[in-house]
Amino acid sequence: MENKNQCVILPDGTAVPSLGQGTWFLGEQKNRRKEELDSLKAGISAGMTLLDTAEMYGDGKAEELLSEAIQGVDRSSLFLVSKVYPHNAGRKNIFKSCDKTLERLNTDYLDLYLLHWRGSIPLSETVECMEQLKKEGKIRRWGVSNFDTADMKELWSVKGGSNCQINQVLYHVASRGIEYDLIPWMDDHKVPVMAYCPLAQAGDLKQGLYENPVLIRIADAHHCTVSNVLLAFVIRNNNVVAIPRTGNKDHALDNAKAWEVVLTADELMEINQAFPAPVRKTFLDIV
Repeated sequence: MENKNQCVILPDGTAVPSLGQGTWFLGEQKNRRKEELDSLKAGISAGMTLLDTAEMYGDGKAEELLSEAIQGVDRSSLFLVSKVYPHNAGRKNIFKSCDKTLERLNTDYLDLYLLHWRGSIPLSETVECMEQLKKEGKIRRWGVSNFDTADMKELWSVKGGSNCQINQVLYHVASRGIEYDLIPWMDDHKVPVMAYCPLAQAGDLKQGLYENPVLIRIADAHHCTVSNVLLAFVIRNNNVVAIPRTGNKDHALDNAKAWEVVLTADELMEINQAFPAPVRKTFLDIV
């Protein structure tokens, strides 16, 4: 069966790949630079052209690595995402922060600029600054990260807040808290989720994840890896962009194969039994 989940539509109508690449912890070790560059380039070649980074990651080193990885690639074929620190997300610092990010990425604009998490600066001020950056052409659109349902509702009460295009949060098969009320709220408002740690950091966030018999059995049935099953689960409903991070070329190419995996209703039922969705509100998972 052909996978229909290869794109997610943002509120402004832009189609983005449902599988992208994260860069957290990349660019911080000189002896791994070539391997990490090869990994990012391989992922881009495989269609994972949505690339997520942040000024926080290695104090800009991840942005610099990404800049090198995209050299020679048609800029219009890429969807570059970066994030601003909460303490930089106001009039005093955000314009300088954005300029530095653009400089490190060696690009004229960001496709998406996110508030990394909530801080003390009022949302109204951050939204106003984001809209100004759009007017200046330095960003095409903006969004948020690590926002729970109450945060999203507050954002929508702010002038211009409903221009938010995405909310990036932790989400994987063993951390499904956002399914209780955050995803339903975002679906109602047609705002997609961007899932970080969709592989639970290669299982580090959930002991035994890669040894789970249900996931192994499903992977065997599809002649794929457990990573493919985990990613296919996260992007199953066309409303989530997954951004797995790897510095290994083979792993990057394997991640892209998740697009070929379509989980059956019975398989989804098995996964639901092994990793039940919450039946009550839970705290937003943050790493």
